[in-house]
Amino acid sequence: MKQFSLQPDPNHQPPTPVDFLKGLNKQQKKAVTHTSGPLLIIAGAGSGKTRVLTFRIAYLLQQHKALPQEILALTFTNKAAREMQNRIKALIGDRAKKLWMGTFHSIFSKILRFEAEKIGFDSNFSIYDTSDSESAIKLILGELNYDPREIRPRTIQRKISDAKNQLITPNAYKTRFVQSTLDDITARVFEVYDVRLRQANAMDFDDLLIKPIELFEQHPDVLDTYQDRFKYILIDEYQDTNHAQYKMTKMLASKYENICVVGDDAQSIYSFRGADISNILNFKSDYENAEQVPLEQNYRSTKYILQCADSIIKNNDKQLDKTLWTENDDGNPITVLENFDERDEANRVVQHIQNLKMREGHSNNDFAILYRTNYQSRVFEEAFRRKGIAYQLVGGLSFYQRKEIKDVLAYLTLLVNPDDEQALLRIINEPSRGIGKKTLNDLLKKSRDQKRSVWSIIQNVEGSDLYKPAISKIKQFVAMIHTLRNDLEAGASLLDTTKKMLEASGYVKALIEENSAKALTRRDNILELQNAISYYERHNKKPTLSSFLQEISLITDSDKYDEDKPAVTMMTVHGSKGLEFPVVFIVGLEENLFPMGGRDGEEADFEEERRLFYVAITRAEEQLFFSYSKMRYRFGEENRQMRSRFLDEVDPGVVRTETGATIRQNRERFSAEKSTPKNNDTEVEYDWKEPIKTKKPSSSGFEIETTYDNDPFQAGTTVMHPAFGPGKILQRTGSGKDSKVVVFFKQRGQKTLMLRAARLQVL
Repeated sequence: MKQFSLQPDPNHQPPTPVDFLKGLNKQQKKAVTHTSGPLLIIAGAGSGKTRVLTFRIAYLLQQHKALPQEILALTFTNKAAREMQNRIKALIGDRAKKLWMGTFHSIFSKILRFEAEKIGFDSNFSIYDTSDSESAIKLILGELNYDPREIRPRTIQRKISDAKNQLITPNAYKTRFVQSTLDDITARVFEVYDVRLRQANAMDFDDLLIKPIELFEQHPDVLDTYQDRFKYILIDEYQDTNHAQYKMTKMLASKYENICVVGDDAQSIYSFRGADISNILNFKSDYENAEQVPLEQNYRSTKYILQCADSIIKNNDKQLDKTLWTENDDGNPITVLENFDERDEANRVVQHIQNLKMREGHSNNDFAILYRTNYQSRVFEEAFRRKGIAYQLVGGLSFYQRKEIKDVLAYLTLLVNPDDEQALLRIINEPSRGIGKKTLNDLLKKSRDQKRSVWSIIQNVEGSDLYKPAISKIKQFVAMIHTLRNDLEAGASLLDTTKKMLEASGYVKALIEENSAKALTRRDNILELQNAISYYERHNKKPTLSSFLQEISLITDSDKYDEDKPAVTMMTVHGSKGLEFPVVFIVGLEENLFPMGGRDGEEADFEEERRLFYVAITRAEEQLFFSYSKMRYRFGEENRQMRSRFLDEVDPGVVRTETGATIRQNRERFSAEKSTPKNNDTEVEYDWKEPIKTKKPSSSGFEIETTYDNDPFQAGTTVMHPAFGPGKILQRTGSGKDSKVVVFFKQRGQKTLMLRAARLQVL
């Protein structure tokens, strides 16, 4: 598409609005050209909401409604922000860089860097991730004489996070929200934790959302400045906003009310982290003059997939009225896989992936396996490894959460914020330099007694009552940090400073001397971190260590997904939000797994679980598979499973079922095939042979075709051909004389054979 500019180019006539809007449907045009007052865009899955948002921003600029720097666009992932930024840049050129566009956390941390001193922080404040917060809380629990093994720091951290997102202060929590012993402990920890963050010049993730509200309430002039700055506000995925995000954006929009929110109540799946679906449901009550535009045409999925999604979500009571439709083809019916247990489930899913790759030419990155909980990935990983299929696991341990990376980042954090207690405690004796646990406890006691940071104390340890041999080590450590800070202030590059720090601290030397495979892997990871620092410096005009640390602290799970990696993607349904794949497998569709039952005494929220299932379904573009098991091992015990209630809510006209054999039969076969060698050939991985019931389209809807277990030539059977050698049946079609089998032969590849003439022998 041609670029255009607000400033006329004498050599180029910018496109007219008609040219610009040409590719939009009627509802998309209405949303894009609405330029005055509040706007609610109900964007169904796959309806082109990102296109609408980017075109709307470009249209505002084209119509001279705002300058780029007067537009604030908020997203929930860095990936979404980058995608929007790139699309807008293609429309308006480099002026897109002046837009205020990014995640809530990145945008408001940027504002806080400018305004931090007004609320008692230094502009170089640290950002604590969840593990940093838990470490601080664990320390506080110990100081309050609670055993962190009995009172889990993570539990307290989550309760404090929930309170912060509801804008509940430590004092308010203590006086109004204590209803149990755990609440009482939380209140005591919350009060100390809040003080410690200020002493450390640090904010946690929740503070990045609530401190701007504190700033705006205490300084109305600052609020007025930002209201004038952001004449237009756009918010993506509005259904995922929590109370703090709702209040903050409402404050900013109250002057001009040019607020446009885009979302889908049917995709509200984050209540566990404070998301409030009422924010989108009540938008028109908050803004009386709001216009509402539904985007209902889906460009992503087939008709069958949409019909399936619609039949599910219609069972929810709380929803905005909309019906998705598409001009795409009907596509294939959704396949339901009934399995013996989770291993059988993994094997069959992998087998279907192999079949689709061979029959339809799919590549690995066309496939996604979505599950409700992370632990389900293990058996799929094992199945992929056995078959030699590349996969990527999204949502595992982040690169930046690895111990060695956290250590190096802690060193770097001290160079910009030496008062950061968590960073200091992490590396003051890492690698070991003779500053033992007793010395650290003595330093912490002095810090608490004197109400000073540990850093301020260790700068003057000469003559103190600390352990004498440790004093000289502390002085060497302080001198090293001072030298590195001075180097940075003198203009040293971030990469050179990092290399000097690694040498001066002896960190890499200690790994080399250890000379274990694990230590060498850690060294390689540190080298990769140096690559990241180098890349950052090369691609930023004014690189600073503070900005680099902020950038990596705000990396989310979705940023780890590489859509170009030639690998099957495995992730939770929550992690798949905003993504799409040609072929999707939704596995583990069993009661108390998906939907998840109530936890910790809370009642199960089946409406949100159903919305989560809806999100999973609408990730699929071309083909969709559901899968469940009759048995599943949990905590070392075999449990009989019930299929998910959601499967019974799916429109029966769009599904076909591959039904497994009985549990008894499969146990017998499993034992027999494991104990009996197959013609002295290499043992073939066990795949139990099953009768298959499939639903085939017919004039009256779908008819059932069944093949029986006493017929040996079923999918999964290992066979021998007189010319092609050993192989495995991948698919069986037809009946009687017209029966055909698709067989993959080790020596000759895939063949389609008429069964009556193939002369196959079962191995």
